[in-house]
Amino acid sequence: WILGSSTFGAQLAAYLGLPYAFASHFAPAQMMDAIAVYRDRFRPSERLAAPHVMIGVNVFAAETEAEARFLYSSLQQAFVNLRRGRPGKLPAPVEGFEAQLDRHARAILDNALSCSVVGTRETVQQGIADLVARTGADELMVTAQIHDHGARLRSFAILAEAQAMAGVNA
Repeated sequence: WILGSSTFGAQLAAYLGLPYAFASHFAPAQMMDAIAVYRDRFRPSERLAAPHVMIGVNVFAAETEAEARFLYSSLQQAFVNLRRGRPGKLPAPVEGFEAQLDRHARAILDNALSCSVVGTRETVQQGIADLVARTGADELMVTAQIHDHGARLRSFAILAEAQAMAGVNA
């Protein structure tokens, strides 16, 4: 595997005939271009006969939309802090965090976290299906930077249930 967040990694994976994973869970800006470059330039190898793409996706699943958005606020805070030069541990979630965002912070999050699926089982199922349809991804690398370990495990369980309902192996 080559993991990348730009077209360079896509070119390298294509040249070597390796599967390509794109770090869209934190750097989605060049995702579609990188996937196109990889598929267009792919050279079969002893390891792989055809292109194989994996994309990263942040998933925050909960029983309610409000709870999922609450859990998501930890990652949102972390990205705003990181981009403003204040990296640190994953913050605890904050109620109503999105309402507190200024224009600049909102732009940071819209850019960095556009490959995030946040919501209930049904919302997550549809969001994953939309991402796969848009990218043609063969696999997903799912992350969930959720502050509470139990809530993170529950989020993964909800994702697995949603994918099973859709007839997808999770």
